[in-house]
Amino acid sequence: MPLPPIARRVKIGDAAAFAGTTPRAIRHYHAIGLLAEPERGSDDRRRYGYDDMIRLLWIRKMADAGISLDDIRASFEGTTGIEQSLARLEETLASKAAAIEAQRTAVHRLREAGSPLGLLSPLVSGRLRDLPPGALRSTDLDTLLVTERVFGPVGAAVQSDRFIVLATHPGLRAEEDRLAEAESALDDTMSPDDPRIEDLAAQRCAHETALAATIDRSGLDEALDDLLDQHDEHAGEEEAEATSALEAIGKMPYDFSPARVRYEEYVIELLHPADQDSDTPQTCRPA
Repeated sequence: MPLPPIARRVKIGDAAAFAGTTPRAIRHYHAIGLLAEPERGSDDRRRYGYDDMIRLLWIRKMADAGISLDDIRASFEGTTGIEQSLARLEETLASKAAAIEAQRTAVHRLREAGSPLGLLSPLVSGRLRDLPPGALRSTDLDTLLVTERVFGPVGAAVQSDRFIVLATHPGLRAEEDRLAEAESALDDTMSPDDPRIEDLAAQRCAHETALAATIDRSGLDEALDDLLDQHDEHAGEEEAEATSALEAIGKMPYDFSPARVRYEEYVIELLHPADQDSDTPQTCRPA
């Protein structure tokens, strides 16, 4: 059987098609000295021979492996140091593989949870996964997201106790909703000196005290301690998160009016009075 026509030299378009690249890439290889520019024919077009095509095929193989063009050129030139470049490339690829695996794990957790809860750290999502469907609100997850960013997985896991109690105690959830609605009314139309602010702060303090007491009675603290003991191997990661807390907390904006800011200050003062003895019962009333 006769052979098909065999060209001794081919145009750049045919060379690119055979090598699996583009004419533009080949011209770039010429420009950086990676591939010698062949002589032009009578039609002023480049023609590529067998040796050119072999070189081009090896370039494509190495480029597909992730080797930089500079390192490819160095390998052709026999320049020392290519092994160091390949070692760096291997480290980079290993890092990329680890990142891809982390993404696959996150997607798996998201599918398993069936909600954005799966995107939070396993320390947090594992703490809340047994709650009934719909027990966690989107605003609860928003709060946990911010807390995890600022204080790390441990901080968000501690805060998870609050949402477990709210999800399982309708009376406390109703009071939380009532206070949240009242807090939303602390807008720019209200003076920071309005006496209603102090009264609302006292109500919030009483509610937070009731939440803490419920958490204590339910044994959630002990369960959290056990969970944290099981995650000691991640202590380094959690510490890294925590070191950025001071930087992160100052970059999270809240559209608080002066009245709302004063309210938050009152709440902190009531919950953490500077001169109150630790054995003295908390009254949640302004001094």
